[in-house]
Amino acid sequence: MAKIFNGRFTAKTSEPFVVFLIGMRINKWWRFDKWFPVSAAMGPMLQALFTHPEKGFLHSEFFWNLSGPVLIQYWRSFEDLENFARNPSDPHLGPWKKFNQAVGADGSVGIWHETFTVNPGQFECVYGNMPRFGLAAAMEHVQAVGRRETARLRLSSNNASETSIEVKEHVPS
Repeated sequence: MAKIFNGRFTAKTSEPFVVFLIGMRINKWWRFDKWFPVSAAMGPMLQALFTHPEKGFLHSEFFWNLSGPVLIQYWRSFEDLENFARNPSDPHLGPWKKFNQAVGADGSVGIWHETFTVNPGQFECVYGNMPRFGLAAAMEHVQAVGRRETARLRLSSNNASETSIEVKEHVPS
């Protein structure tokens, strides 16, 4: 079992990064022949990424929802992500071509992704009584105290070195 960090923690970085959400929606559960190969293709990709951090992959979290698998990935840059997706020597392009040949637009399996580029100081997160998770597993894992105690203060703290905008903490009376 993963080590639990008691208390509140957050992520810290002064570098830009990319958050990449990717998933599959199984539209026809009985078409195992269509959705299983799509689902199985992710394992070798993740293995290659975890084995080769020089590709720019930082971390990933994996979930199953009611319609299929979902991954949250953290990358050093969009260029690194795009290079992995398009490089014929990496294990993405082959399965992508197979998906288009086997499934295409037949509606049995849906695939999706969302990509977010994040500049330093433009994020905040908190994890209470959790193992290292998400962005804090991809970046520096630090206690959420002092200038990192609340969401507003974390954003203000993150922005302190980037801008002179003052963010005031509102405390309800």
